[in-house]
Amino acid sequence: MAERIVIVGGGLGGVRAAERLREMGFDGSVTILSAEHHLPYHRPALSKQIITGEWHPDDSLLSFDPDLDAEWRLGSPALHLEPDRQTVWLPGGEEMKYDGMIIATGVDARTMKGAPRHDPRVHVLRTLDDAINIRNNIRESQGLVAVIGGGFIGCEIACSVRHLGRDVALIARSPQLLGGVVGDDIGKTITEAHKHHGVRLATGVGIRHWVRQPGGIGIHLSDGQVFFASCVVLAVGASPAVEWLRGSGLIIEDGVLCDATNHVIGAENIVACGDVARWPNMRFGGVLRRVEHWLNAVEGGRAAAENLLIGKTAAKAYTPVPRFWTEMYGMRVQGAGLPVLGKDTTDVNGLTGFIADGKLVGLVGLEQPGRIIRDTPELFRQNTVELERPTWTNPPVPEPAPAPEPPAPPVREQVPTTALSIPPSVSSSMSPPLQRRRHSRSRPETVRSGGGRARP
Repeated sequence: MAERIVIVGGGLGGVRAAERLREMGFDGSVTILSAEHHLPYHRPALSKQIITGEWHPDDSLLSFDPDLDAEWRLGSPALHLEPDRQTVWLPGGEEMKYDGMIIATGVDARTMKGAPRHDPRVHVLRTLDDAINIRNNIRESQGLVAVIGGGFIGCEIACSVRHLGRDVALIARSPQLLGGVVGDDIGKTITEAHKHHGVRLATGVGIRHWVRQPGGIGIHLSDGQVFFASCVVLAVGASPAVEWLRGSGLIIEDGVLCDATNHVIGAENIVACGDVARWPNMRFGGVLRRVEHWLNAVEGGRAAAENLLIGKTAAKAYTPVPRFWTEMYGMRVQGAGLPVLGKDTTDVNGLTGFIADGKLVGLVGLEQPGRIIRDTPELFRQNTVELERPTWTNPPVPEPAPAPEPPAPPVREQVPTTALSIPPSVSSSMSPPLQRRRHSRSRPETVRSGGGRARP
């Protein structure tokens, strides 16, 4: 009987993991479970081209290997996991067995305490449907658009709204936009750019209360200001999408806890990748953390798939130097490393360098892509991989919370945990193309893989 690998999460990390499985020669069944009804799409476009209408939603679809031969279960979120039985529960009481699993569920948008989230004029931005709803609300209304949050997403949305010629207010707790992420100098430049382009800034403030009215929503700030908005977007961060793992016995505090090779602690045949994975990057001291960057989903998805097939004993530590970027008003900000670790900053050939314990841990530049490319190798040089360092000592294992009662499963013999079958000559090179198999569609939302479309 063919082995099955189940990928939970139908976004960028999940599809790149599936591609890596096939590259390495895995010829069993690959099933991708997605809570969304869309094939994977280019998420950075949501706050830009989708909101402005420059792209049709179909333009945002990602390209992927047309010979992936994966079963896509769209609109089928994972509801509960039983690692000891190697079973994941789906809607309708369906249970699905697996031989290996890749968790790539990403994050969910946070909301704010007290915000009238049930009001159709109040939005978050995480999915393609969210972006379409925001775009429609802007098109069908007049007056102010209020964006809550001064991070990357909040700043990008404010820029897009101004591109549409609409009045926008950007409300943030921090006194400066992006300051803690890109450094004070670049943060000041971004802040001034928003002011120059007519964004109404309210920084260093909180929200006291909300007042819903037929013509809009009143937002009362801690400094006495009041904004009256026809559309509100909450861009106040994200939380790992791990609710479905409650009661599984896995450690899910601030993401799925993994070892240095992305293997999930407490489950040898499960790996995790992307925004949801919390793992020790041994290149940067082995401290447990998550990385919410687009490129980490790509690199992490591929590394997790490779390590799942190789097995825990022979797996290689995942030790990336993260990279990220954003663009506003034609200005491109690029970064590398983990600036959040920096305790001080310094000039590095015109870039902002972030220093911790005497080492360069991050670089950020404004309109300097060449210098970022040239100086990023210095991050590799100064942050060598310390594989001998213990990841942790006796990590706490919390008592698993009681899980929701799934439908009573039939009595079955427990599935033993075994290594997945892969060709003996697994390497980083492409395996010969796999024979594409034909499968019948068992339901309207189940599709066989085909190449998506996306702009570079």
